[in-house]
Amino acid sequence: MRFSHARYRNPAHDDREGPQGKPSARALRPLGRLGGLLLVLGALAGCAQPGAAPLRHAAPQPGGFSFALMGDMPYSPRELPAVDRLVAAVNADAEVGLVLHVGDIKGGAERCDEAVYRQRLQQLQRVAQPLVYTPGDNEWTDCHRPAAGSYVPTERLALVRRLFFPEPGRTLGAKPMAVVSQARVDAAHAAFVENVMFERGGVVFATLHVVGSRNDQVSWMGVDPKDGVSGTNAERGAEFEARQAANVAWLDRLFDEARRRDAAGVVVAMQANPRIEQLPGSLERSGFDAVLAKLRERAATFQRPVLLLHGDDHEFFIDQPWYRDSAPEPRLGNVTRVQGYGSPRIHWVKVRVLPGTPEVFHIEPQRVEGNP
Repeated sequence: MRFSHARYRNPAHDDREGPQGKPSARALRPLGRLGGLLLVLGALAGCAQPGAAPLRHAAPQPGGFSFALMGDMPYSPRELPAVDRLVAAVNADAEVGLVLHVGDIKGGAERCDEAVYRQRLQQLQRVAQPLVYTPGDNEWTDCHRPAAGSYVPTERLALVRRLFFPEPGRTLGAKPMAVVSQARVDAAHAAFVENVMFERGGVVFATLHVVGSRNDQVSWMGVDPKDGVSGTNAERGAEFEARQAANVAWLDRLFDEARRRDAAGVVVAMQANPRIEQLPGSLERSGFDAVLAKLRERAATFQRPVLLLHGDDHEFFIDQPWYRDSAPEPRLGNVTRVQGYGSPRIHWVKVRVLPGTPEVFHIEPQRVEGNP
């Protein structure tokens, strides 16, 4: 691998508080000279497997395409102009045909009022490309906090689904595109309008609703003082179990579809940093263990490049978390993850997808002029 002008690390952050109370395609011409950062992923051969229902999306595009990764912003009204500049920069990049937003459209210390959500939604709708959004913990899990309004988190989750997913199977953005929503194809998990899947340029993408605050394992003390770390709130426990089951099922469907299509690679996007570097069963990783186990299992048999995208800790980095001497599990070399920028770093990451090359995914951090 060759990295330049970027931070390459395998963080082992705790859940410390960050900014504002947040726990720390267009068809394109063939790629020419790459500036900034180049990430090379090995493309290994794999065998086909029976897959899920066909995806409703356009045929692969010759020459590849690029998409943008953003999330964890804005964290206060004063950051709105900076996000406007970021949106303008993404819109001005003629190579970008898709935007992935990995959640946290507000700060943890901001109120979880509907008016705030509508304001942030209006801002996101200015993205000229299709925008695929997956919720973050600040939008609902953390809304029990007094500073956020002492809302019941599941009630705020229902609001997020109503506002940001009014038509399951269509994205946000000025030019929405059709996607496959889990709610439409999986009767056992019909509530999960936010989990979507689509194919673009020979690569299969999926979002998973996996959030910070240990994936909703942090107690809802703001609305239930009896809720402890071990989990005593029945509603919180039921929410977690249902969402975990949906995410695991969606990962299976994703890799089945990738096998069926003989995809060059897979992209998985979610909000939380799942603490892969921590020991399985540890407190920091307990909310993520089932999803990580399924991701490892399916990536190992898929063998081709798997790109895991997330936000949560607000610092851009790239690593191969299961290909390190210090990894808590056996080595696995085809999974690479990228954590995007976040408040107060209002920037974005450009990912070039070139299925005809051995690398498949090429990552380039993008700094927005005028932003800190």
